[in-house]
Amino acid sequence: MRSASKRNVLGIFIDAVDYEAAVEFVMRTAEEKRGAAISAVAVHGLMMGVLDREQKFRLNRFDLLAPDGQPVRWALNLLHHEKLPDRVYGPNLTLRVCARAAANGLPVYFYGSTREVLSALRGALERKCPGLRIVGMEPSKFRRLLPNEKAELVNRIRLSGAAITFVGLGCPRQEVFAFEFREALGMPILSVGAAFPFLAGLVPQAPLWMQDAGLEWLFRLVTEPRRLWRRYVYLNPAYLFLVALQALRISQFQTRERRPIGEVLYG
Repeated sequence: MRSASKRNVLGIFIDAVDYEAAVEFVMRTAEEKRGAAISAVAVHGLMMGVLDREQKFRLNRFDLLAPDGQPVRWALNLLHHEKLPDRVYGPNLTLRVCARAAANGLPVYFYGSTREVLSALRGALERKCPGLRIVGMEPSKFRRLLPNEKAELVNRIRLSGAAITFVGLGCPRQEVFAFEFREALGMPILSVGAAFPFLAGLVPQAPLWMQDAGLEWLFRLVTEPRRLWRRYVYLNPAYLFLVALQALRISQFQTRERRPIGEVLYG
């Protein structure tokens, strides 16, 4: 059943939530030991669902899709008359969930990125969230997992005693991971994008004024032009154009989708 907070933005159901509601949802599902796929979605992640009907199928079955990017929050406010005062930024959501997990005695697991990033991330989180129990950190294999590797990964995470798993594989791989591992792990899985290297202090974050103005994409484009230029040059203008079509009611953006054929098993 679709959450009452979900709103159609270009055919993708985004939850009109703030930090407090998002954190409460994660804590509730963790304490209930219930599988849940959660992601903080920016323009890139949303557009992956717009352009790929199989990815739309996955995203529209997420338990929580929070508005990570300011342009996604603005679209919610414009199209659906929401009054969200702020976005739900992946790195900040990670810190808030970790702080609550520490207070509630809930162990956490981190999957994705590299050993270097995970090592620095552990140190940063231990300083910022005293008492946080990190029961596992595992780097990405940067390839598709074999079926037996998926089973072994599920077993490692479950045996660790973790109550929450954070995934940093990059979009759209991390959303595929959360969708496919949700039931097997039986706990909330948070897809948090670049939160791992950002919080580890290995990749610079945009100044706060640029984040608030929706210009984080420009900062990231300047700092990583070779990797990100296609994403921002093509997808950002396309997103603005499509949002305008929906705002003017030229297109209603139906949620038609296509069920994925088999598992992808990104790792």
